[in-house]
Amino acid sequence: MKKLVVCLSLALYLFGCSNPQILRQEISLNGTWKIAKSESVNQIPSDFQSEIEVPGLVDMATPKIDVQDTAYNSTVYWYKRSFTLENPGSEVIQLKINKAAYHTWVYLNGKFVGENVYSFTPSLFNLKPFLNKENELFIAVGCRNNLPDTVTHGGDFEKMKYTPGIYDDVKLIVSGNPFIANVQTVPNIKSGELRVVAEIQIENATENPEVSYAVREAVTKKVVAEGVVGQERFLNSKLDFTLKIPDCKLWSPESPFLYDLELRTSGDKLTTRFGMRSFEASKDSGVFLLNGKPYFLSGTNVCIYRFFEDPNRSNLPWDTKWATLLHTQFKTMNWNSIRYCIGFPPEKWYEIADSLGILIQDEFPIWTGGKGGFEKLMGKIKAKQIAAEYTDWMRERWNHPCVVIWDAQNESVTDSIGKSIQMVRNLDLSNRPWDNGYAPPASETDAIESHPYLFVKYYAGENPSKDGYMKDFFSTVRLPNNDPNEHCPKPNGERYSNPVINNEYSWLWLNRDGTTTTLTDRVYQVAFPKAITKEQKFEACAKNTAILTEYWRASGKCAGVMHFCGLGYSRSGKPRGQTSDNFIDLKNLVYEPYFYKYVKPAFNPVGLMVEFWEKSVKPEQKIIVPVHLINDTYEVFSDSVKLVVWKDQQLIGKQSLAADLKGLKKEIVNFSFVAPAEKGNYRMEAVIKYKNEEVFSTREFSVN
Repeated sequence: MKKLVVCLSLALYLFGCSNPQILRQEISLNGTWKIAKSESVNQIPSDFQSEIEVPGLVDMATPKIDVQDTAYNSTVYWYKRSFTLENPGSEVIQLKINKAAYHTWVYLNGKFVGENVYSFTPSLFNLKPFLNKENELFIAVGCRNNLPDTVTHGGDFEKMKYTPGIYDDVKLIVSGNPFIANVQTVPNIKSGELRVVAEIQIENATENPEVSYAVREAVTKKVVAEGVVGQERFLNSKLDFTLKIPDCKLWSPESPFLYDLELRTSGDKLTTRFGMRSFEASKDSGVFLLNGKPYFLSGTNVCIYRFFEDPNRSNLPWDTKWATLLHTQFKTMNWNSIRYCIGFPPEKWYEIADSLGILIQDEFPIWTGGKGGFEKLMGKIKAKQIAAEYTDWMRERWNHPCVVIWDAQNESVTDSIGKSIQMVRNLDLSNRPWDNGYAPPASETDAIESHPYLFVKYYAGENPSKDGYMKDFFSTVRLPNNDPNEHCPKPNGERYSNPVINNEYSWLWLNRDGTTTTLTDRVYQVAFPKAITKEQKFEACAKNTAILTEYWRASGKCAGVMHFCGLGYSRSGKPRGQTSDNFIDLKNLVYEPYFYKYVKPAFNPVGLMVEFWEKSVKPEQKIIVPVHLINDTYEVFSDSVKLVVWKDQQLIGKQSLAADLKGLKKEIVNFSFVAPAEKGNYRMEAVIKYKNEEVFSTREFSVN
């Protein structure tokens, strides 16, 4: 702790010296803090016996300050540290807490600095009036149930603890005036230009300041544009100008090219990262357009607040190497997108997604269920208040090229959030699409989320028919459901024309140890009665998740298909969890082998689906087997498609047909298939090669 204080003291001392070259310093306060608890925010503890790493959660204190097996209630947790400031005369000295839950209070040198009741967006505090040379800083966080009922609280029907903590970075911002408070970058890829809108705090000035800019390539640091902005570009302390980026390079998952924008006044310098890209929802074609071209979203979900309750979570969310590996592992599954589901991870994760090239559907932590749920659970929260919280969220994220969809809520039906969206939509000058859960889309150019959980019928008490679950589910063409078309249909009966993201569809969750969850106990009993061992359950889960993925991709009715979920909790002990991810080694992020084997090819950019749903056929029965080819790339796929039949490890038959599939197209190749004469169990596979990788679709059946 002493070493940390000394380093901070030296950094602040150096800044305090008269040096015109130093304009802004952002000094991390991450690291080891003291922690204690009390029963009231008016009761600062006198004895701090435990330490804790920031960022993190209060359950990481050493020694532990409590043992919590259920929800955290009615306790205030106090973080404490000291720092030395040799020269507190800098014009701007702010404390920024990226995210802390639930309800944040700040005291400096025994004086109350301020509070923030928001738990999912940044807190900014002016420390200047309270500074001494030697400073003692307290940050207190409360419990969720103590939040006022007029702000969002992050309720989740599948969470229980709601662990408090400072769960994102903390830093000091030390600067002079004019101070650059916020910057929004607005790419125009058609013209190769960048619009810049900066909020400049100007104090004790008789005229608008001179502002210079420089744009650099993020990796090479090569300057591609620079200049000085004229004072006429100011309006009401906002600077608004456009600059040309020569030889503009676009950002995409395939080529995540990044730039840095530096703005400089006489007293401040701010650098922000951006990418030149556009993203929109095409209401006419029902697809998304990335950089003006159709782009299919194939991806997963991250439920970070559920993962906070995982018994093996430890410090992993705040380990940059681990978080980078997580996103890299997602890309190995042929995923180009993630919904950060019902809540926001640390800000570092967005930087990782920017650099690796992953599209983010960023979902605000509101989940209240169908009609009446919002009024019951959040009825005192008005649209204007939600809009205020959305504003803070957007201001923190709008320069990230990875963030392509503002997701206002999950699976909720209310008019309030639609009103909130309209209040803030114009703030995002890039005009990203919004998603409004089960409520009607707020615009024709917004997205719709669909959660067609076919296996839920078995959870609810039904049983598969004698023809089997695949025939029950897939023998007829389905539209994605469990979305606004079902929960809030148009009065005229027409379907919404907005692009549909199918971002939840499996209902086959298994814990990392192979046990079923509370939502899948009965599903495995009735749909997969022969899956007794954990290996058999893992195999059934993987094969059928792949089949569902293929089915929804081949349907052509979805603009995106996203597996649920890539990261969540795994709770096989009491209290048991409802969902889980598909890792078997959390620390090293090793996928369950069957999942990797079957689900990865199901998401291949050039994919397959065998349209064969029979549980059994008769010996030597003649059948037409359609094989659907799906090409989500811009390249022509020209090769052969093979249909092979196996009995155990013995090859029974093989056919091959030519395929010539243009980019962004789907096609059906029909095979004439004669069932084997010998009774028994068989496996049919359609196989192609794409970029030296085998892509296959598997069906199992019996001959009897």
